[in-house]
Amino acid sequence: MRAGAPGINPAGFEFMNATNNRMAAAALWLRSRLVLATMGLMLAPTVPLLAAETTAVPAHKVRIVLVGDSTVTEKSGWGFGFVQFLKDDLECLNTAMGGRSSKSFRDEGRWTNALALKGDYYLIQFGHNNEPGKPGRSTDMTTFVQDMKNYVDEARAVGAKPILITPLTRRQWDKSANGKIKSSLMPYAEEVKRIGVEKHVPVLDLHARSLVLCEQLGREECLKFSPVKVVEGTNSVDNTHLNARGSVMFARLVVDELRKAVPELATGLRTEPVKTKPVQPEANSGNVELRAALAKEKGGAEEAGFKERNADAP
Repeated sequence: MRAGAPGINPAGFEFMNATNNRMAAAALWLRSRLVLATMGLMLAPTVPLLAAETTAVPAHKVRIVLVGDSTVTEKSGWGFGFVQFLKDDLECLNTAMGGRSSKSFRDEGRWTNALALKGDYYLIQFGHNNEPGKPGRSTDMTTFVQDMKNYVDEARAVGAKPILITPLTRRQWDKSANGKIKSSLMPYAEEVKRIGVEKHVPVLDLHARSLVLCEQLGREECLKFSPVKVVEGTNSVDNTHLNARGSVMFARLVVDELRKAVPELATGLRTEPVKTKPVQPEANSGNVELRAALAKEKGGAEEAGFKERNADAP
């Protein structure tokens, strides 16, 4: 309609147009704010999750390193059973090797390699191969005592906590058939306990616990966890080492003693083994994880300290 027509006020027409434009702009602004708010609600839950995923730090596992002879190994000692009692927040690396005494283990560089694993705790047991009659391994008692003290001092020097273990008893039955064991390892066990008092270091008295258990069970029952070995073509009972059943049985004693002597580890120890009928690894297979850990700590350096020499020796 043209301007100036009868009944029409041009100023009022312009006012209505301006008002309509302002209302349309306001509506557009409101719609844009609603869209942004909706998008914000959709994105809000995901932002913290992404942040959490990028900043999460894995929990530290307490590392236990086992050090000793064949009676500590996974193949023929209590080391195999020991890991059955550990919860997920504890890990175990077994550096024990058959045929080693407190001295030869050190001489071969095995102790140096064990320290390179940066364990939080070192469980150390020797004595069997320190006894007389083992060329290159046997020591006098003075050397044994000094070796054990050195283990304690050197573990502490790298910030770890040493724990001494008296040697697992040999099932040396008294020939009088009185059901008692005449343990040749008693002197070594006594010295380890004295070192514990002197150095203020925890001691797990496996020797006493294992001797009592064996005598309670009796000679015939002990045959059930004693391996069979061939001597000069004849099968005979191995009264030093352990089969899978024995490994778990005597590891339980170690764990019981550990729970009392080192209370801070108690929450990481099971009251019953993970597997009711565990199967021991084949010879030397238990060292695969150990080799990988050592290589990682040393950046792929040589692992000669874990060469499988005389792995079957006591």
